[in-house]
Amino acid sequence: MYDVITFGSATLDLSVMMPDELIVCPRKTTSQKKYVIKAGSKIDLKDIYFGFGGGGLNTAIAFKNQGFEVAYCGAIGDDIPGREIIEFLDKQGIDVHLVQKIQVLGKYTNHSVILDNSKTDRTVLAYRGASELLSEENLPYQLQAKWYYLAPLSGKLSHLTQNILDLAKENNIKTAVNFGNSQLRMKKMKPLLEKIDVLILNKEEASFFTGIDYKKEEKIIEALANKHKQGINVMTKGADGVIVIADGKVYEAKLKPFKVIDETGAGDAFGSGFISGLIQKSDIVSCICLGLTNSKYAIKTRGATTGLLMKKDNYLVEKEKIKVQVRELNL
Repeated sequence: MYDVITFGSATLDLSVMMPDELIVCPRKTTSQKKYVIKAGSKIDLKDIYFGFGGGGLNTAIAFKNQGFEVAYCGAIGDDIPGREIIEFLDKQGIDVHLVQKIQVLGKYTNHSVILDNSKTDRTVLAYRGASELLSEENLPYQLQAKWYYLAPLSGKLSHLTQNILDLAKENNIKTAVNFGNSQLRMKKMKPLLEKIDVLILNKEEASFFTGIDYKKEEKIIEALANKHKQGINVMTKGADGVIVIADGKVYEAKLKPFKVIDETGAGDAFGSGFISGLIQKSDIVSCICLGLTNSKYAIKTRGATTGLLMKKDNYLVEKEKIKVQVRELNL
């Protein structure tokens, strides 16, 4: 029996610090800063960092750090990065028997190249290779779990969403789902939503999902509550915090400003922290505080998993003194 089985990608991340002088602001589009790189040139980088990432891997590490029994279900390539990912997870004590090794020519382990600098938001170059070829036969039909956590299933991988949720329903397994763009574009969403206990979206995704303008936050909240009535709805807002809709109430909270080092994996850190709190205490306020604190310490360090809280570090939640405002949901 596992406490949590996570689903999603596992990647090798390369973060590079780009020179600020490569950033330009074209005329009439000052908000759209761009990199300008001369073809054939050689560019000296300020710094580089290698690490592991991907939603399935990040959340697996976070849940393991919180003391849970965890398995990861995903696909990697038959290559050196894939073998390093399996070795990394195994050393963390995460079950890797559900990791499928893809032996298809031209389908390598997922990679992300993260272009960072001191002036703009990071830019991510994503290669989605082997993860999209995870087969239905590789799903955990023979393993029992208390929770499934679905990180975004991108591209072709999104077609397994229904299979995973059906399997959870058949075995009375609770589900937390962080929909990605590919999943949000799927048809027949209503039957899927009925099988989700916790729906996690960022504000942009929530706007797209509900069809409501990004600026009309209250309307988005109402629409989320109406679309996914029987479960908990979570809408993250980056530096502006989070909104949670549960039990006829709206919870709002955010952290005090702090220095951000690397935002990679921030959403995964919040989502896994929130669900960890739900498993441990079943109290929405505690869940929000653990999620926000987990996210804070994740993005105060380089890499998607380096700063994730260990259970022994959960005292930091109290230290943050996060204020959660609660109000009635008016529909």
